[in-house]
Amino acid sequence: RIGAGIGALAYKLVPSRVADTRVNIGLCFPELSESEREHLVREIFREGGIGVIEVARGWMRPPSLLLKACRVNGVEHVHAAQAEGRGVIILGAHYSHLDLSGVIISQQFPLQVVYRPQNNPVADWFIRNRRAKLYTGQIDHADMRSLFKALKNGETVWTSVDQDFGLKQGVMAPFFGVPAATLIATSRMARVNNSPVVFVHFMRNHDEQTYTMHFTPPLANYPSGDDVLDATRLNTELETLIRRAPTQYMWFHRRFKSRPAGEAAPYAKKNRKRRK
Repeated sequence: RIGAGIGALAYKLVPSRVADTRVNIGLCFPELSESEREHLVREIFREGGIGVIEVARGWMRPPSLLLKACRVNGVEHVHAAQAEGRGVIILGAHYSHLDLSGVIISQQFPLQVVYRPQNNPVADWFIRNRRAKLYTGQIDHADMRSLFKALKNGETVWTSVDQDFGLKQGVMAPFFGVPAATLIATSRMARVNNSPVVFVHFMRNHDEQTYTMHFTPPLANYPSGDDVLDATRLNTELETLIRRAPTQYMWFHRRFKSRPAGEAAPYAKKNRKRRK
């Protein structure tokens, strides 16, 4: 209830995020009516608020208590991939309960996690400190050398591929039917040691008390050598997983800020005050 209240408050107090979410939902769910889309936006903020509390639960409570509330499917795919000794890439996404899912994953097998440093140094220190208790290592997303080294050493690495980092590091590929800048780093990573690629999905069940974690079989014939084809495969797989519980995905970020040549970004321009 507290988390739902936080989400309702954010819906009223953070209009820029609400506007970005409306744009994303309008682009990705055009089949819905305007009222249905707005209901979805409200639910996304409700789920996001609950996710704040769930992250706190994940960091503060013993993992054994959380494991009792979570059903894990498909972990045998990861174990089989690890047995090959070529490193394993676990692909996730930015769900509202990201760090809670991290607790559950860390109890299944040792792994390193790829992260983007926080702009606030205090927040960055706190998050890294909490995560250090769960993972064997934390790799800056810009530190590709350490990432490749981990895979060559046969380690398992968890990363995400669902944010827009521009076209210097990616290609345009459809995501929910909309062209989106998609990272090509995953195919580069997979080539390093012929590492298997497995998706993981985490969701809160309808009872809002239990969870389900699902690991997919490794992608077959990946990478193909065609960056656009590989990026499209990743987005298609990710879309299928997100649709299992679409309101639990972080639709707040500007997923479609990079556009094809000649096409304007769909989001309102941010007001940035100049500082002396």
